[in-house]
Amino acid sequence: MRHDLQAVVAVDNGWGIGLHGTQTLVVPEDRRHFRLVTGRGTVIVGRKTLLDFPGGRPLKNRRNIVLTRDPAFAVEGADIAHSAEEALALCENDPEVFVIGGESVYRALLPYCNRAHVTRLFADADNDAFFPDLSADPSWRLADPGEAREHEGIRYAFQTWERAKGE
Repeated sequence: MRHDLQAVVAVDNGWGIGLHGTQTLVVPEDRRHFRLVTGRGTVIVGRKTLLDFPGGRPLKNRRNIVLTRDPAFAVEGADIAHSAEEALALCENDPEVFVIGGESVYRALLPYCNRAHVTRLFADADNDAFFPDLSADPSWRLADPGEAREHEGIRYAFQTWERAKGE
């Protein structure tokens, strides 16, 4: 089974990712960056995150695997998995696999990730969903802090985190 997934996430200063099922801070360049990073790969997404996408539909030009505990959930254009293990088995032979949220999906699959593409939004927002704080986890290291950018008063950087060797 593959163990080289990559996470893709946008976080604020407190590693917050959303409130009431949607992103709290949105920078248009982050959306373009997300499309560039995930390309035509496979994405693993939670049901609630999928429902926050435009029209609640799977992402175009990518294989979508929806991880949900709901046994009745189905959506056209996506494979459904009911456990992290089932999601991993579905994408076992896929060359590039990206974990794209939400919180419970990140927590379930981050142990299988070797890289995280983190858009650090240097701002504070109200959040009820969080990504694990990689800076407080010795098994992760900041490989590329990214170039500082700004959009409408929000400073941000596209960072790359990697699992530390031997972890």
